[in-house]
Amino acid sequence: MSDTEEVEQVEAQEEVVEVEVAPEAEAQVEAEPEVEPEPEPEPEPQEVVQKVVHEEEEAYEEEVDEGDQDEEKPKFKPTAPKIPDGEKVDFDDIQKKRQNKDLIELQSLIDAHFECRKKEEEELIALKERIEKRRAERAEQQRIRAEKDKERQARREAERQRKEDADAQRKAEDEAKKKIALSNMGSGYSSHLQRVDQKRGKKQTEREKKKKVLAERCKPLSIESLSDDKLREKAKELWEWLHNLEAIKYDHCEKLKRQRYEVSMFLHEAAHSQSTNLLVCIVCLNFRVNTTFTTLLIFFLFST
Repeated sequence: MSDTEEVEQVEAQEEVVEVEVAPEAEAQVEAEPEVEPEPEPEPEPQEVVQKVVHEEEEAYEEEVDEGDQDEEKPKFKPTAPKIPDGEKVDFDDIQKKRQNKDLIELQSLIDAHFECRKKEEEELIALKERIEKRRAERAEQQRIRAEKDKERQARREAERQRKEDADAQRKAEDEAKKKIALSNMGSGYSSHLQRVDQKRGKKQTEREKKKKVLAERCKPLSIESLSDDKLREKAKELWEWLHNLEAIKYDHCEKLKRQRYEVSMFLHEAAHSQSTNLLVCIVCLNFRVNTTFTTLLIFFLFST
């Protein structure tokens, strides 16, 4: 039997003793002193016999009732505490053993805690190392990506510069060809340039005329010093002027529509005539008419 089981058995016996002794002590405390009965007069013999018989009957009935109660509810039979056999139990030794066992368990828990903490610290250090390694790898990847972007930008810039140089060279060649062609054309082209300058000058003068007319028409309003009646007259005058402008605008729009319709009709007629002339030329060629006659006919048709 182990020490802990012996201690538990001793404690249980102490509790049983306390439970068994308590009712007797309470009975002694609660017991009251009996009062001595007063002496009664001696009864007669017949009355004594009847009294004895009556008491025996009551005693028999009480015994029967008590027997029934004993059968229904068994009484508690107190048992004396068992004293352990053998040597005397040393409670101090048991307490020391229990304390040593608790200390050993506590020490094992502390060791397990420190072991777990050490393992967590190692995992934390490994995690920090992985984070640093990943950060370094990411920095290296970003550096490589930046270098590639820089190289791509440089190639794109070089390609753009090459295209610009090629375009500039092509434009220079085109300008040189134009100058050569213009120099070959001679005075005919110079007269053409003069006509272009004259047209440009006419356009400029027309624009200036338009600006002048608009400046004359759009005069600034000075209505600060006008009275109410004059303001009403001015508003009426402006309304009439706006009405006239709207009428002129409508007339010009209708005129523009009519001119566009006439131009479209003329273009349709010209296209129809050209198709007719082309059909005549095709018929002449198919029927193998005289070549000189066909050439003259085509020249005449297209000149008209």
